[in-house]
Amino acid sequence: MSLLVVGLSHRSAPVSVLERASLAAEAQGKLLQDAVAAEPAAEGVVLATCNRIELYADVDKFHAGVAELSTLLSVHSGIGLEELTPYLYVHYEDRAVHHLFSVACGLDSMVVGEGQILGQIKDALALGQEQHSTGRLLNDLFQQALRVGKRAHSETGIDRAGQSLVTFGLEQLADGTAVEAWARGKRALVIGAGSMSSLTATTLARAGITELVIANRTEDRAERLAAALVEQSARGVAGSAVFTARAVPMDTVAAELAAADLLVSCTGATGLVLTGAALQTALAGRPGHRLDVLDLAMPRDVDAAAHRIDGVRLVDIETLAEASADAPMAADVDRVRAIVSEEVGAFGAAQRAAHITPTVVALRTMAADVVESEVSRLNGRLPGLGDKERAEITQTLRRVVDKLLHAPTVRVKELAGEPGGAGYADALRELFDLDPQAVAAVSRADTSDPNRGGRAT
Repeated sequence: MSLLVVGLSHRSAPVSVLERASLAAEAQGKLLQDAVAAEPAAEGVVLATCNRIELYADVDKFHAGVAELSTLLSVHSGIGLEELTPYLYVHYEDRAVHHLFSVACGLDSMVVGEGQILGQIKDALALGQEQHSTGRLLNDLFQQALRVGKRAHSETGIDRAGQSLVTFGLEQLADGTAVEAWARGKRALVIGAGSMSSLTATTLARAGITELVIANRTEDRAERLAAALVEQSARGVAGSAVFTARAVPMDTVAAELAAADLLVSCTGATGLVLTGAALQTALAGRPGHRLDVLDLAMPRDVDAAAHRIDGVRLVDIETLAEASADAPMAADVDRVRAIVSEEVGAFGAAQRAAHITPTVVALRTMAADVVESEVSRLNGRLPGLGDKERAEITQTLRRVVDKLLHAPTVRVKELAGEPGGAGYADALRELFDLDPQAVAAVSRADTSDPNRGGRAT
């Protein structure tokens, strides 16, 4: 296993750098294509969220891999390599597995314990599979990361340690007041209709806001979200009996903003969606009115100058990063860390055991070929041998070979699962003079299995 991850996150870089390094979905696909086209990398997956961008790869050379992945992140982010390098972190093999499993459990999130990261990991794997950039290692790794994350949330109280970024942001705006009490009766404008915006809209509806307006570049998507929220309200799921929701075109945002008490924005735009001037204009006809703004986008949707506008309370990713540093940690975090360590060990053992399996299969295939060859020779020397006797001799030869190979192959699989056990495959190939091409053929056949969901490598 030669797993390598190079990336940067809210833990290693300031928000201003993360904002510049963020990649749209199309750019992530191009990064993946360039990663697997690079000489050191055989597979690749990009994990990009509002507070991290990481490139995972299966590499054949560590130093060359680090150099190549770092350069790719620099090129695709537009940040010079010399400027970017101090903010990058590198994890290799078991440490890389530990890192991803920790991320999947929410231990590395801005809000510890949040569960949205599982959906983002699933999306990253889906993009890699769509781009045909994943093979056996990264498919196994990311699928196991999803299982580990789900296990952490089901077996511990990590959900009590943290919450979604949406809830955390709303709590910052509520400033010590219960979100339900703070939101009740408010009119909210949500810009965007993606997963984060949908979660925000649902959370606000349940908190008891009176009116929700959704603006999105694809108006149909906004209309579907608004209709779903109205239906929830009719079933008594939403928090207010007088709740209404409607979709509007993006060009009406300025007019809708003038009537809103709360603005939440989370789009994939590469530039500002709302300038400071637009916010000032919206407040001009409402002296003494306060506008709460939650900007969950990366790069930011709302001009940072909003912090200096009277009547505007802005909470953005940078604000949340500062606030989360003081967030309390639950005792369950220690249990999750223990789960991560346990799962890292199990994953490493499984990968090392899988590494030796093609060699064992090739050895048994070679032994079967030897038996068949000797039976053919016997047939040539004793043409008058009866079918019954020939079958008994053939079966005896096979039993002898199976018994001779059983203990060594079982033991070598056990040893291969231990740290440093990868060398046993090499020893087996050397001792029995196995054809490397025969071993590689087994590996290719295994990786090409359509049930694995990967590509042949």
